[in-house]
Amino acid sequence: MECGPVRIPIDGTLDLHAFAPVDAASVVEEYIRACLEKGILEVRIIHGKGKGMLRRTVHAVLEKHPKVVDFRLDTDPSGWGATIVRLHD
Repeated sequence: MECGPVRIPIDGTLDLHAFAPVDAASVVEEYIRACLEKGILEVRIIHGKGKGMLRRTVHAVLEKHPKVVDFRLDTDPSGWGATIVRLHD
């Protein structure tokens, strides 16, 4: 059975639990592109807590992305399971 592209809302929150870890980097890059097209300049990326491998992948992408102003772990009670990203257009 072949699966088509996964459609997710472009609303500033990306939950990576719906994707295979191997796809995380490309999903984050594409989501940032889509947010910028919509004028969304603050993004919350939910990567979960776990062993931190997915978080490290996300942060590695963000460190190199030319449109990322800065990023930090979310300060909500479940904060270290998500990263807040500020973008510039």
